[in-house]
Amino acid sequence: MRYLRPTLVLLLLFTLLLGVLYPAAIAGIGAVAFPDKAHGSLIYRNASLIGSSLIGQSFTSATYFWPRPTEPEENPYLFLGSGPSNLGPARRALIDRVRTDMAHLGSAHLRQESIPDDLVTTSGSGLDPHISPAAAHYQIARIAKARNMDKAVLEKLVAAQTEAPTFGLLGQPRVNVLSLNLALDDLGTGAPP
Repeated sequence: MRYLRPTLVLLLLFTLLLGVLYPAAIAGIGAVAFPDKAHGSLIYRNASLIGSSLIGQSFTSATYFWPRPTEPEENPYLFLGSGPSNLGPARRALIDRVRTDMAHLGSAHLRQESIPDDLVTTSGSGLDPHISPAAAHYQIARIAKARNMDKAVLEKLVAAQTEAPTFGLLGQPRVNVLSLNLALDDLGTGAPP
């Protein structure tokens, strides 16, 4: 009992301190210092929740920029089952899926050459909301045709929506697909999402 009582007291103390008080304090500081990010970086339009800038969404219409593929393919961007496919580069299932995606992209964009990697590969989380600027540029001809728009307007839109690497050093330039498609709708052409 001499050793059990201090052990239980310390267990309860550290559980309260590190399991309740510390997380509550950090959540409170985050809510005050970064209210948008602490609440999920949600995007609203006309008082309706459109999505989050942190989680990818599925766009399949020819009038919108398409995101990366996701796993599982049956329920794209369903965050409860998200994650990488864990298929190695030599696995037949991955090779077949990439070939199918390349054929679909090639027919939708009327060209097979130089399909950016991120349009046929999933991200590590399966929920990445970003594509590379090259992936966005690859889709411009399809969207310009579907929306009857000038390609130069779309080029400027992609350039304006391209985010620089974090702190100018970390990561690669990227384009948030949801933000890009919302900006595309703000141009006044095409149907709403």
